[in-house]
Parts: sequence; structure tokens; C-alpha cells
Amino acid sequence: MKYPGKKAAWTEDFVDIEGDLKPKPFHRTRVKMLWDDDWLYFAAELEEPQIWAKLTERDAVIFHDNDFEIFIDPDGDTHDYYELEINALGTLWDLLLIKPYRDRHKVAVNAWDIRDIEYAIGIDGTLNDPSDIDRAWRVELKIPMSVLQECANKDFPLRKGIFGALISPALHWDTEVIDGEYIKIAGKPEYNWVWSPQGLIAMHYPERWGYLYFSHAEVGSTNLNYEIPASEEVKEYLRQLYYKQKQYYFDHGKYAKSLRQLKATPYVWKGKKLKSRFETHSMGYIITLYGDKELPILRIREDGLLW
Repeated sequence: MKYPGKKAAWTEDFVDIEGDLKPKPFHRTRVKMLWDDDWLYFAAELEEPQIWAKLTERDAVIFHDNDFEIFIDPDGDTHDYYELEINALGTLWDLLLIKPYRDRHKVAVNAWDIRDIEYAIGIDGTLNDPSDIDRAWRVELKIPMSVLQECANKDFPLRKGIFGALISPALHWDTEVIDGEYIKIAGKPEYNWVWSPQGLIAMHYPERWGYLYFSHAEVGSTNLNYEIPASEEVKEYLRQLYYKQKQYYFDHGKYAKSLRQLKATPYVWKGKKLKSRFETHSMGYIITLYGDKELPILRIREDGLLW
């Protein structure tokens, strides 16, 4: 059996999570992704001259080590999404987020585990040995499509098209060697390197993650064509209203009841202004944007859920 991963293209090198606001990473990180009817596959390569890891317990807070992470929002509604983190020891932390941390406390289901996940680590060098120079460590993961289906309002695997939203970060800490052991340098923040920059140091903004497109082209093919659906632009408009509502509530202690109060303009689709409706209540609001024959009716509420 031929191994299709050898033909799969690497992503572009990871960049800082803030994009052009910060320098490019000084170590290269890149990823490959494949899929079939049963699995979503990831392969990551993280260059690192001093490979180290300390955490060995499943579901420990893995980002206290250098790690590779995957965040997946299967249907792109910014709620019910997955977070996976793994270090060079192969210690995994997987959890389910009911909604982003920014909107509610205690939204993480830490006891949740991905059933049937498979993963492995490869070390090009020596782990936890400061006496030599290493080259890289690698991660391979197989995530069951059935797990993605659990939190999606669409079928998996897709026959073809846009897959919710996804971000793959790599977290790196500066260290020093003390008594033959790697120790993180006190007071120095971590580096957040990502496949899709978000513009701010915060992973939990699912609406700012990148898209993953399910293609049926032969692995390694360079003749790929895809485009982001027009409805995604409309969703972005609603999310901007969501941000404006947050600011309005901060300033006035209540939510706005109209575009005029938000100082926002109507959404224009093919020369036509789309109608919107604001419904407010004691705990929040719902904004509805009415589409046309080509666009669905879309709604967003106070915690960012979009449907």
C-alpha cells in the first residue's frame, strides 16, 4: 500500500498569531492534512534545536510545555468546538468547549475524551538532553470523522466543500539549562505560532480561524479550485455587529435595538440592502439578517452563536 502522506503538500510555514504585527517565527512549523471517509489526518513537523517535554499525565495543561495544538469547530458556529494539545512526550490534552471563554466561565468539558483517536510522536534528536543539538519533532494524529459529526450541523465527511473552521498553533517557550535540565525563563511569555494568524493573542476566537476545504482531487494534485461561499461574508457582517453590541453594552449597560444605535450600516447584497431585525431581552439579544434566494436567513445572539 502506498503512503499518500508523502504526496500531500505541506502548509506554508507557520507565522506569529498576531500576523505582521510580530516577527516571523525563528523555528519552522508546518502541517499536512488528509482525509477519508473515516478519519481526518494531521502530520506536523516542528523544528526545534532543543527538544524537551515534562508533562506525562493525560489532560494535564499541555501548553506549559512546548506543544502542537489543533482547534476544530466542525460547523463554524463558534460553539461546541474541540481543542487538542500534545507535547513531545506524546502526552495528550483533549477537551470540548461549549462556547468561547470570552462569553461565559466554565465552558470547558475537560473530562471529555476523543474516542478512538490515534497519535504518535517522532523525535529527530534526543528528548530532554541539553548536551546536543536536535533537529525537529513530529506529530501524527488520526481524528475519527464520527467525532466531528457529534458537534456539527452538517454531514461528515463532506462530499466537497468548506469545513467549519480550524486553527493549528504551535506554542514555544524560551528556556535555559540549569543543572542539566531545561527550565523556562521566568517572566518571558510564550510564542504562539499558527497556520492561520488571528491578529490577537487569543486562540478562542473561532470566527477568526482558517477554513479547511474538503477536496476529492488526487493527493498531491496542484489543480485545485475552491472558493469561500458568499454566506461566509454575511456571517462576518453579523459578527461585526456582535462586537459592536459588546461595546454598546459596555458603554450603556444595555444592548442596542437597531443598526442606527450601533452606528452600523445595512448589509448590501448585489445592490440590495438586506433587512435586519433586533430582538432584545433581559439576558441578551438576537439579530436576524434576512437573505434572498441565494442567501439563507442568518441569526446571531449575545454569546456569539451564529446559525
